[in-house]
Amino acid sequence: MIELLGHRTWAKVPKGRGDTVLLLHGGMSSSASMLHSVGPGLARDFHIAAFDRRGHGRTGDTPAPFHYDDMASEAIAFIEKLERRVNLVGHSDGGNISLLVAMRRPDLVKRAAVIGANYHYNGLLPLDDFAGEGPAFDEWAVKYARHSPDGIDHASVVWEKTMTMFAHEPTLTVNDLATISRPVLVMAGDDEVATLAHTCSMYEAIPNAQLAVVPGASHALLKERTKESVRILRHFLTCELPVTTLMPMRRRPVES
Repeated sequence: MIELLGHRTWAKVPKGRGDTVLLLHGGMSSSASMLHSVGPGLARDFHIAAFDRRGHGRTGDTPAPFHYDDMASEAIAFIEKLERRVNLVGHSDGGNISLLVAMRRPDLVKRAAVIGANYHYNGLLPLDDFAGEGPAFDEWAVKYARHSPDGIDHASVVWEKTMTMFAHEPTLTVNDLATISRPVLVMAGDDEVATLAHTCSMYEAIPNAQLAVVPGASHALLKERTKESVRILRHFLTCELPVTTLMPMRRRPVES
């Protein structure tokens, strides 16, 4: 456990000082999900760092609501503790947070891979399966309580704060995304919680971004297609930049 913005926070702090990947987990989830899926594959080339955000995983909650800006502040504070620039690999909410960190503190970021992310709440499809009651919720609540210091009774509080945030945040625009100066990979399954049009608009708005849509995969693509996801992420994180292709169209050099 470490102190992060005055709050006791579960974290995985890498021992080495080499090239580092910070895994940023999704909403109503924890670092364990990414550490167990893409973490081992990426660990062959990078030092791996992670932390459970407030109210997630092994980190307790506070009465404050959830906001993406606050989550980005947590991530920034964690990177500053590491005292190095990092590569961000964020899934779902972690991808949204990666965008904010890249915008607010590009000096802390080498490259950012955002997976199953959305830059505006209106880019999401209806989340009808995320009901606050029923067998699916009960199953998630048991998993939540397995590690949370707040216990199973707090699961409904986390669910409500998460759904409120989903309904009103994030509220970035394509003009906001255009300010991102760090290399970005936009990655998604072809059956995502965000519309394909929204994902593509994110890719098109971020200067020199790369796009990977994994066929036959959903929002859980890191678990469904782990080896392929690792291969795509490793290529992005290690490839020479700027990208050169045999038939450049979007990346065609602009004549002065």
